[in-house]
Amino acid sequence: MTIRWGADAVCLVSAVPAQGFTTRTGQSAPDTLTVTFEGSGHRSKVVATLRPSPNAVTTETSW
Repeated sequence: MTIRWGADAVCLVSAVPAQGFTTRTGQSAPDTLTVTFEGSGHRSKVVATLRPSPNAVTTETSW
């Protein structure tokens, strides 16, 4: 996955899921991007934001 941080926005450049996974993206505001990879029994969620400073947080869930 490639994310680009600009002065006022975060944008997704590419997100290629592994075999058996799907990808969903959401953008609640120009400065916040969410990318979710989901497969059988596992989810990886990345939230990239500009506020208060450029940052990306990954959450992993397995069941």
